[in-house]
Amino acid sequence: GQLVESGGTLVQPGGSLRLSCVASGFTFNRYNMRWFRQAPGKERELVATIVSSGGVTSYADSVKGRFTISRDNAKNTVFLQMNSLEPADAAVYYCNARPLFIWQNEYWGQGTQVTVSS
Repeated sequence: GQLVESGGTLVQPGGSLRLSCVASGFTFNRYNMRWFRQAPGKERELVATIVSSGGVTSYADSVKGRFTISRDNAKNTVFLQMNSLEPADAAVYYCNARPLFIWQNEYWGQGTQVTVSS
């Protein structure tokens, strides 16, 4: 299985970005999907989670009200819409497929860089 993120770039404070993560090689709709981020010198942080059906989402307090996670199971894709970006949001963003069952594998993407600067 594979996850490929895209959409990271340089954006000004207050701007918006939409990250995408396309899955292949596994049954996407049987996985909860998560976005993590890691800034230089900091631990990887869970940003947002969406359950396999898309019906439930959760967010880190630091992004609540600004970020929205969504998924399109027909296209094997998960999204992260990021609004009102702040310099503190700058990081490498990683997509993660979290298995529902113990026999399933877990998958990580390679990451996409988000830079927030004027």
